[in-house]
Amino acid sequence: MFLPTTAEEVKKRGWDAVDVILVTGDAYIDSPHIGAAVIGRVLEAAGFRVGVIAQPDTAADADIRRLGEPRLFWGVTGGSMDSLVANYTAVKKRRRSDDLTPGGVNNRRPDRAVIAYANRIRRSFKDTKPIVAGGVEASLRRIAHYDLWSDTVRRSILFDARLDILAYGMAERAVLEIARRLTEGEDLRNIRGTCVIEHEPPAGYLELPSFEDAAADKKAFLRMFDGFAAHQDPVTAQGLVQRHADRFLVHHPPQPHLTEQELDAVYALPFTRRVHPFYAQQGSVRAMDTIAFSLTTHRGCFGGCRFCSIALHEGRTVLGRSEASIREEARKIAARPDFKGYLTDVGGATANMYGIGCARQSARGACADRQCLYPEPCPSLKNDHVRQIRLLTELRNIPGVKKVFVASGIRHDLVLADKKHGAVYLRELIKHHISGQLKIAPEHTVSGVLALMGKPPARALAAFQTLFAKMNAEEGRKQFLTYYFIAAHPGCTLEDMRLLKTFAARELRLTPEQVQIYTPLPSTWSSVLYWTEIDPATGREIFVEKDPVKKQKQKDVLVAGGKRPGRQAGRQDRRTPRFSPTAKRSSPTRK
Repeated sequence: MFLPTTAEEVKKRGWDAVDVILVTGDAYIDSPHIGAAVIGRVLEAAGFRVGVIAQPDTAADADIRRLGEPRLFWGVTGGSMDSLVANYTAVKKRRRSDDLTPGGVNNRRPDRAVIAYANRIRRSFKDTKPIVAGGVEASLRRIAHYDLWSDTVRRSILFDARLDILAYGMAERAVLEIARRLTEGEDLRNIRGTCVIEHEPPAGYLELPSFEDAAADKKAFLRMFDGFAAHQDPVTAQGLVQRHADRFLVHHPPQPHLTEQELDAVYALPFTRRVHPFYAQQGSVRAMDTIAFSLTTHRGCFGGCRFCSIALHEGRTVLGRSEASIREEARKIAARPDFKGYLTDVGGATANMYGIGCARQSARGACADRQCLYPEPCPSLKNDHVRQIRLLTELRNIPGVKKVFVASGIRHDLVLADKKHGAVYLRELIKHHISGQLKIAPEHTVSGVLALMGKPPARALAAFQTLFAKMNAEEGRKQFLTYYFIAAHPGCTLEDMRLLKTFAARELRLTPEQVQIYTPLPSTWSSVLYWTEIDPATGREIFVEKDPVKKQKQKDVLVAGGKRPGRQAGRQDRRTPRFSPTAKRSSPTRK
């Protein structure tokens, strides 16, 4: 049974009202891959009555008033990605399609959706219940941040949306604590994993440079972000505070990570794995092609890519589900009448991080002085693919399962660094788990650009390509690597793209097609590089291409005019963000 989204469904449940209404920028898909659904089911399991309003019209009252007013709070999320990323390309052209909107036309998700929804609620319900925001858009904009679309430093979204509280990250625990406190008439102060606005800074919290200073001075902005980034691990983080005019943004430390048992419990909730009929009748939702029969094995990413938002939202520590939990979910999928025998993806933001971690990180928090994989895998990392191999073997032996695919991208350097089982894992993928191509994301090959991205050197890519080709030949397979590359990342010049093109032709023997122009995601290190034009490691100025025409020219160096080598280069350019197994975990809706 779905969570109710109409007044009639509320009445059928015998309720006179709901406790919580979740408002989301996506269609309502009741799936563990969709954050609003996860938060709704978590609240429901705790005994709260939850309703969902998806993609409401922000120009009128009818949609937002459909379920009345909640007893406890409104939960607002922009959806599975930042609404401006969903609505515009890297050169600020309007996107025409949306995988998470019925019918696929991009006409339902407002710009700055969290602000738009919060404003609609306050216009429709005067002096209403608290508004709680979360999800990717809220998480990435919780402090002062650079915003590409206005080309300015914007203040925390709490102020612009007039939020009562913001729950950042995956936030199951924080949202349950908010619901409990409101039920018992308590205030919302001092909840880990949240941000609030206060008139005085709490004692003992680290004060960051103010919004006004960060907006006026790029070096102050750099100091602000450095302090913010250093306090995002739940084991070591200190509370943060940032002045915005005469008030203070208070950023409480993150919630502790969920245990394996707690994560298993989330995925055991009664998701229907379907689009709610109210929205399904409005048109097909293309995201279902990807997520209907796919499995999430873990959360988080220790890759450290500076342009990526995964670690900021999900954390640097990889949290894995038990194999028993994953097998049970696979059996439920296999029992569905519409299942054709194919598990379309088993993985996470990076598929081969399942079962890999660091005991030091779990006990002491993520290291402040080094990354797990850059410039090379850390010796303290327990890099062993044996658990993944065992899981994939078990899944393909489940009755009714014909094929198990790993469609999420993998870290090729992690495979190479596992001297014991890395080659065994790759051979297993080649023999059983690739649908013609395997996704990897080297992003570039020029050393200076890779250093600014936090990506491994190109020699690892060449070595992996050679090993992949050799194993395919030995297995009698004709399968290919799909390479993702980025143009116009901070530090990247037109000449760097020419060098990348030469490397691709000489070493990889292809003309890349999967190339995207870099987009500065708020509150990522690369967005800091883009705005400040400073390398924080050296303090030196770096080149940053900001002219949209010249950004396109960088991309065209790699893809225009070349012979298209078919499947070696992949199926499509990433001009439109696709809701893929990788994307869905890198930007899940939460709250």
